[in-house]
Amino acid sequence: MKFGFFMMPAHRPGESPTLAFDRDLELIEFSESLGYDEFWIGEHHSAGWEIIPSPEIFIAAAAQRTTTIRLGTGVVNLPFHDPFLVAERIAFLDHITHGRLDFGVGPGVLPTDYRLFGIPQDDLRPMMDESLDIILKLFREDGPVTYEGQYWTIQNRELMIKPYQDPHTPIAIASFGGPHGIGLAAKYGLQLLSGTFLTPADGQGLRTQWESLEQEAKAAGQTVNRDDWRAVSYVYLADTKEKALADIEERVTREQLEYFMPLTARIRGVDYDPNARLDIPAMARDKGWMITDPDGCIEWLKGLERDTGGLGGLLILSTEWAAPENWKHSVDLFARYVMPEFKRSGGGPKRAWNTMMDFATSR
Repeated sequence: MKFGFFMMPAHRPGESPTLAFDRDLELIEFSESLGYDEFWIGEHHSAGWEIIPSPEIFIAAAAQRTTTIRLGTGVVNLPFHDPFLVAERIAFLDHITHGRLDFGVGPGVLPTDYRLFGIPQDDLRPMMDESLDIILKLFREDGPVTYEGQYWTIQNRELMIKPYQDPHTPIAIASFGGPHGIGLAAKYGLQLLSGTFLTPADGQGLRTQWESLEQEAKAAGQTVNRDDWRAVSYVYLADTKEKALADIEERVTREQLEYFMPLTARIRGVDYDPNARLDIPAMARDKGWMITDPDGCIEWLKGLERDTGGLGGLLILSTEWAAPENWKHSVDLFARYVMPEFKRSGGGPKRAWNTMMDFATSR
């Protein structure tokens, strides 16, 4: 199983964005040093908290600081951009990273973003479909491409530089389990990023997503690889579960009351109380956040792996729910104690220790 991060990011408005970006880049360096496999970076243009407008530029900076960790766009919001320019930038970035790039795409679901660009919500997914179709033609076909669609038209355009990776940069579709994302991944045989942070990370629900993807891909004459499948979830670890919950209570409350709750209330057309007292342990339980110690995380992840039939990887949502030193400790705990259980690197010493204990206590 692969392990990495999915960075929105979520920085509280008012702090220096320069220092926040520096901290985000340092986290990627730190993650690589601990053996994490990949890091995905999101794209947002409004609402104040998620402040990286160009994952491509951010990845170019991260690539100069790292050597092995894969870097992904998580995600490029295709309706906001000319598809030829997206294809050109991604192909170029694939070379800059020497093939360490993954290309995640989505429709752009943050309401303040698509309002900023003047795009009706109902147009987001069909615009994404056309854009992706064009990008794949530009990646896969030699010679000029012509495409006339409802939203995008190109005439006799060819990428001067094709992607570094063969046949092209791996492409992943972000999905919360709806039919559109799964159908699009199936149609082209693409990877799937299953977001579980709006709904609990239920293994049976994820299994249903994967089975739907396999069935639809087969019907479309495509194949999909379970090893390429990623689940995205909140994970925060401390030495004890009680310490983990205490670490995050203040910052999660602030983020929920100042960002996610007013945004969700506006979308649903309901009111919310900005001074509400939140029960963070109950929220963590109900929403499937894994706020615990390493042993609890191992148990949860083994259950998730069993119930899904096998995940290709887990992406931890990179938040600022805890003080920087505590968040760094969480990242270290996961690498030190959780990852070895799923990479088969920790079993040998534990078995040897058990054998020694049996010998030492035998009479």
